[in-house]
Amino acid sequence: MPVFDFSDTPKKEVTEGWSIKTIKTGAKQSSVENPILILDNSANRLSHHTTGLFTSSTKKAAFEVREGGEMIRAELVEADVRFVGLLKWLGDNHINVRLSGENTSRGYVVYRIRELAFGGGGKLSAEDGFLQFMIDKLLSSDVPSDEIEDEDKDEEGDSMKLTSIQSIQDFISCAGRTLPNNIRLWARRNLAVAKSHEVSPEEKRHAQRALSIMMNIQWKNNYFESIDPVAARKILDEELYGMEKVKQRIMETIIQINRTHTLPAYGLLLVGPAGTGKSQIAYAVARILRLPWTTLDMSSINDPEQLTGSSRIYSNAKPGIIMEAFSAAGESNLVFIINELDKAASGKGSANPADVLLTLLDNLGFTDNYIECMIPTVGVYPIATANDKSMISAPLMSRFAVIELPDYTFEEKKIIFRDFSLPKILKRLSLRAGECIITDDALSEIVKICSSASGVRDLEQAAEHIAANALYRIEVDKVSSVTYDEKMVRELLL
Repeated sequence: MPVFDFSDTPKKEVTEGWSIKTIKTGAKQSSVENPILILDNSANRLSHHTTGLFTSSTKKAAFEVREGGEMIRAELVEADVRFVGLLKWLGDNHINVRLSGENTSRGYVVYRIRELAFGGGGKLSAEDGFLQFMIDKLLSSDVPSDEIEDEDKDEEGDSMKLTSIQSIQDFISCAGRTLPNNIRLWARRNLAVAKSHEVSPEEKRHAQRALSIMMNIQWKNNYFESIDPVAARKILDEELYGMEKVKQRIMETIIQINRTHTLPAYGLLLVGPAGTGKSQIAYAVARILRLPWTTLDMSSINDPEQLTGSSRIYSNAKPGIIMEAFSAAGESNLVFIINELDKAASGKGSANPADVLLTLLDNLGFTDNYIECMIPTVGVYPIATANDKSMISAPLMSRFAVIELPDYTFEEKKIIFRDFSLPKILKRLSLRAGECIITDDALSEIVKICSSASGVRDLEQAAEHIAANALYRIEVDKVSSVTYDEKMVRELLL
């Protein structure tokens, strides 16, 4: 009987936030000697049959058991490398399972996983057969080689895309319960079209393409894990100097998510002069929420169809930008960063592309003309940026919580240049701080020269110019360092 190969150091498998030590085994059956996974049971709280949910955090994956009103969390010590994806799938979909295992010196070794019916208790779910089918398939599969694992990381998802009619049909049959009801019904109808001999080849092609897009998106619910406020504040401080009121508003949003485990009803609209860091804040919020993000530049969209897609009656029909964003993210929970909302241009006739966003922002569902199915948007968090909020329509404004970003003061710009902009450029050019010295008078002159423009972009360009000049003098003139005074700064920047 094949056993674990303990001669090799366990490898840490990282799968979209799941960090698990894995063991390679060629076992075709699971047992105490060849378990599917091992849990930490140092507290001796896990019994032969244990019911709960797989979960993950930024630190480690675990199994959570509720017992007598108390939550018991047992961390995953090791797992068969073949089962990492399945364990993550069970956790992401919050599927209630019953583990069968035994306590050993290695921990609580699990050799069987069964799916329980919704609502708890010991009754097996009607879908348990699909889970057992998947487990049997994984046990009969070969252990992936390091080369295959590395290739999967480089081309994540590409080799697992559901593109053929057969693979799509199998997925709908086996994993249909993971889809929202309306999407499952839509998928069955489109599958019938794609397999029909009574429609044109073009109709079949469009149906298959639409199915491939929709079935490769992970349709998540609107439950959000708690966010560490300390880590969130650290990200904001790294990305944004000062602006305490802005940071306070964002932290209030984080606390609200932690209390309700759902996204706020309103997105964020960041309003302020150019260069004040609006886009930077949006990217920081996406990092804090641990969600994929996509950018919509409204100044370049002049036709609503660019957002909503085109009807399948046209031979060159295709999905819109919003649907493509879901497809690229591979999941339904993501951050939409809508840049320059105030510059959304009117398109054909009286149509305005910005008005298309209303359905996306209402969290009631968005319909793409090509897909022809309502897309759930409860997991979409919109963050818009604008220079002039008076140019935004009232209906759109009502969908956002507005955060005003003031321009930086003269003294704040001095600090930003000295402590952020210049050190960042020096690091990129491999210069030490002592090789490019700015006097106090020169620092004031730099900010004065850049004061005609709002924001800090001109400061960063000035830092780039000065650092590049210092590097040139060090390399060409063979000096050890360059000190810039007020006169030198004026000669260089004016």
